[in-house]
Amino acid sequence: MIKQRPPRLKRLPINRLIPNMLTVTALCAGMTAINFASREMWEASVFAIVVAAVLDGLDGRVARMLNAQSKFGAELDSLSDFISFGVAPPMILYFWTLEHAGRIGWVFVLFFTICMALRLARFNTALEAPDKQEWENNFFTGVPAPAGALLIMYPLVLSFMFGDDFFRNPAMAAVFLIAIGGLMVSRIPTFSFKKAKVAQAYVLPVMIGVGLIAAFLVSAPWAMLSVIGAIYLGSIPLSLKSYRTWKKRAERGEFDVNDEDLDIHDPEHQKDDKE
Repeated sequence: MIKQRPPRLKRLPINRLIPNMLTVTALCAGMTAINFASREMWEASVFAIVVAAVLDGLDGRVARMLNAQSKFGAELDSLSDFISFGVAPPMILYFWTLEHAGRIGWVFVLFFTICMALRLARFNTALEAPDKQEWENNFFTGVPAPAGALLIMYPLVLSFMFGDDFFRNPAMAAVFLIAIGGLMVSRIPTFSFKKAKVAQAYVLPVMIGVGLIAAFLVSAPWAMLSVIGAIYLGSIPLSLKSYRTWKKRAERGEFDVNDEDLDIHDPEHQKDDKE
């Protein structure tokens, strides 16, 4: 009897592996941030989380560009996000100041990590919701994981500019962990710019703005990160107002709620005005 040879593993082109490579690199950046924090290399630890956030923003887009989406990649991305944004940032704060608060300091770390796990689980299940309207994809439910991870390190970033006397306080770190953790699991809509489109007339100003931001990130990174964080927090009330406006218009049937080209930043924009 001739034995059948086992089927060979299917070979994958390298471009289908690039998104997963970015995800694994983001995971390594998150773990490296913990290593830096354990050695009191605070600036390097924050920078590693920023790198993880940038890579997290790239992997999904690269996967769509290369048509390399997969269930494996989605699961790997969620696990990477949990480590890089749900475990590493609160651990950095714990090593930085919360360990001086004793056992209660560890409770705040666990609280944020639990909130991150719940936030990621809800996000994954929401992707499969069949009745979600197209315009709702322009909003996240709650603060997304990378933004939450960067926001809880706000006291640490401010301490780089103004010193440890005021900001290196366990109470302040605890407040940020509770507040941002609560925002992540809340039902507050926040802007998602995944499908944001730039009018042709504004392409050049946008590119100039991006260049200026990059220049400030190089020359004054902590000040620039502080400004970006403040702007993001200030945008949350605006996103809530915008969401309510679009919801009311959808309920009144004033536009096609499944139109992908609706501009969420201009509630008066009509479907017939598209370019």
